[in-house]
Amino acid sequence: MNFFNGLRLALGSFLIVAAGISLAQETAMDPVSDQADVWSTVERQWNAQEKGDRKWVDSLLTDDFSGWGKQSPAPRGKASTKMWNRFSEQVSDMIAHELYPLSINVHGDIAVAHYLYTSAAKDQDGKIETSNGRYTDVLLRTDDGWKFIAWHGGEDD
Repeated sequence: MNFFNGLRLALGSFLIVAAGISLAQETAMDPVSDQADVWSTVERQWNAQEKGDRKWVDSLLTDDFSGWGKQSPAPRGKASTKMWNRFSEQVSDMIAHELYPLSINVHGDIAVAHYLYTSAAKDQDGKIETSNGRYTDVLLRTDDGWKFIAWHGGEDD
């Protein structure tokens, strides 16, 4: 009788652990949650830029990042993005922005986010310029959360 009770207890424990693992995997791959996490990462990048936080490039871009803004002649890697971002901060400061999400598609560990933006920047003379544009961001799920692996976009003509 003790053998069967022990067997039932072991089998019951196994089923509970297996169900917990299955639920954890479903939660990790929940499309709505993934979309929210991706959008949170996009917003985090823009907010960091507005606050003048230079650390966002290191924390939010993959090492093999390649982004092609409409103002650049060719795609830029992580180091180039960091250098041009530093230069941009010397000539103007973003003072406000608003993002308008259009779509976010998540397929496994890759996400594509399309959105529009409006931003305002103040130059060294105090002149404020507002711009509108669009971006397509490609993000990769990493152990540290979602990170940008590529993007394309910029100010509308």
